[in-house]
Amino acid sequence: MNKVLLDKKDIDRAITRMAHEIIEKNRGIEDVRLIGIQRGGVYIAKRLAGVIKEIEGQEVSVGALDIAMYRDDIGMRDEQPAIRKTDVPFDINHKVVILIDDVLFTGRSIRAAMDALMDIGRPLAIQLAVLIDRGHRELPIRADYVGKNIPTSMQETVDVELSEEGKKDVVRLKRGLE
Repeated sequence: MNKVLLDKKDIDRAITRMAHEIIEKNRGIEDVRLIGIQRGGVYIAKRLAGVIKEIEGQEVSVGALDIAMYRDDIGMRDEQPAIRKTDVPFDINHKVVILIDDVLFTGRSIRAAMDALMDIGRPLAIQLAVLIDRGHRELPIRADYVGKNIPTSMQETVDVELSEEGKKDVVRLKRGLE
């Protein structure tokens, strides 16, 4: 089974709402920095930055974080993880860093991202924004900003496809081995 959960308009609405929530919670964006987790989180971070610029009339810094070497399953995988670029060209010390990912599942990727962030600097606070929260947490991690909560079973997967990857914007729920 392959079910479309969000289309382009739904994704755009979710990102716009999340941008408003980020601005409201932080009383502006002066000390806010967005850091997307490679790959999907980077695309969503850039989209959030674009919406925030439209609303606030000023740019918010955006970075990219690769967590491959911080994962706790690195020795358990059959394949070595793909290493992507970490690009955080700004100071995160004493700033509010918003980590951004496409799907929040067990929380292990977010834990790895927080470890990677601490190697870069010491933020004032770390907040989490995700396009999809599918549940099944293994660690005590909760998103501050959620595009859509989608309860899933362990036999299901959530695939986020974005135009930045040459696909059309869509979030799909897949069941079983497809």
